[in-house]
Amino acid sequence: MKKIWNIISTVLVGIVVIFAVFLMGSRLVGYQVFNVISGSMEPEYSVGDLIYVREVNPNDIKVGTPITFVLNEDLVVATHRVIEVDTENQYFYTKGDANEIADNDPVHFNNVIGVPQFSIPLLGYVSDFIQNPPGMYITVGVGVVLVLAVFLPDFIGKQKKEEEN
Repeated sequence: MKKIWNIISTVLVGIVVIFAVFLMGSRLVGYQVFNVISGSMEPEYSVGDLIYVREVNPNDIKVGTPITFVLNEDLVVATHRVIEVDTENQYFYTKGDANEIADNDPVHFNNVIGVPQFSIPLLGYVSDFIQNPPGMYITVGVGVVLVLAVFLPDFIGKQKKEEEN
């Protein structure tokens, strides 16, 4: 029974570590992570996808490249495709792939966060859940239970051996 429990707890901890790497560890290697919350870039990026964005020099961005940028003063972030570049005034003109018309406002070079490198379907839902209550509380609770589940049996076993001696 103890062997089965060790296998189960190891698998659960492994899953948690993998999620942590995909959600947080990517920042250590230079990616910013964003949840896709609208269908404006479908089918390239669907609602619920998690996109990994890497900073690039705005001068290297060409027409046809999707960019992630700060959309307005409220710091709303969007990802749309570049349809025109105005290098003289340092503006990108963008459009969502699923949108009929181009975006109203151009994107200044300074507002570009970066270029999406890859995405993971549906992981954005997980990210959103664990970053906001009640998911945050559930995640912390599950983490505590997993830590206890991994270490408590060994601790109890060690105490029993000490009592027997």
